[in-house]
Amino acid sequence: MNDQSLELEDELYEHLRVDVPKGQELLRIDKFLMHFVPNTTRNKIQQAANNGDIYVNDVPVKSNYKVKPFDVVRVLLPHPPFENRIDPENIPLDIVYEDDSLLVINKPAGLVVHPGHGNYTGTLVNALAYHFQNLPLNSSERPGLVHRIDKNTSGLLVIAKTDAAMAHLARQFEFKTSEREYVAMVWGNVKEDEGTIEGNIARHVKDRMQMAVFADPNIGKPAVTHYKVLERFGYVTLVSCILETGRTHQIRVHMKHIGHTLFNDERYGGNLILKGTTFAKYKQFVENCFKITPRQALHAKTLGFTHPVTGEMMRFDTELPDDMKLLIEKWRTYATARADESEEE
Repeated sequence: MNDQSLELEDELYEHLRVDVPKGQELLRIDKFLMHFVPNTTRNKIQQAANNGDIYVNDVPVKSNYKVKPFDVVRVLLPHPPFENRIDPENIPLDIVYEDDSLLVINKPAGLVVHPGHGNYTGTLVNALAYHFQNLPLNSSERPGLVHRIDKNTSGLLVIAKTDAAMAHLARQFEFKTSEREYVAMVWGNVKEDEGTIEGNIARHVKDRMQMAVFADPNIGKPAVTHYKVLERFGYVTLVSCILETGRTHQIRVHMKHIGHTLFNDERYGGNLILKGTTFAKYKQFVENCFKITPRQALHAKTLGFTHPVTGEMMRFDTELPDDMKLLIEKWRTYATARADESEEE
């Protein structure tokens, strides 16, 4: 399986987390971590900091950073901290379709797809291990997974039940013959009715928790997103995004790159009021919208692929989840009210 499907090499795994106690005196972080990381040297800790793998309050720091009380220190590295052991967990699954070769799942927002980043239990993979026996392993030894979506993105995923299905479906994602459409709410009025975003995606040079678009063709991996406006609400726009490639955070990064960060996408700054007025009533309205959809407003709505056994083209479509439906309705009502006020003036 290659990078078009799972993008596994872009992951960071939490190896250590330390909540700095109230009485901690100022101390260089390389000295501080010597007390918590077993079988290591100060030089190795310094190297990890130089590589951008040591974070304080989710911001990468150098080895001369001085920890202070209540800091949250995390060491994140691009390989698992231990050999993955998947414990079966009885987590309900919303199965849209199932046969002997595969199943299609509608994943709710908030459910992590696989262990990592400090989420070693309570994931979709743990649920799959409970509900299904002997699922095929992908190249990272994760049962059933052909592709993935972010924790706070909802929507459709196809899961392979046999080795043959795993190989066949992975090739479809690799050679761009699968179909994937997402619906997103983004900040700003997207002027063009439709367009294509192209730009290599790689990890951000300063914040390795983010991805970024790079003009240099030698950096990152090519990514292509086609978008189409579905509805405009003035300060925000509802768009459809169709993926040609499957890079980490692709829609979130590409839409931000063209100036339209996803609504309430905390990782990329969409949880701030990026467009609109300074009126207190508007600010309260947006904050209420954030509460309605406490995540990036992104849903993997449709999924299409060729069945690995029958050769039939299969397409699945889901309704938007309730939180996004309510969010859209609130913005539609707000936009209509603004239009009526303008006509009265």
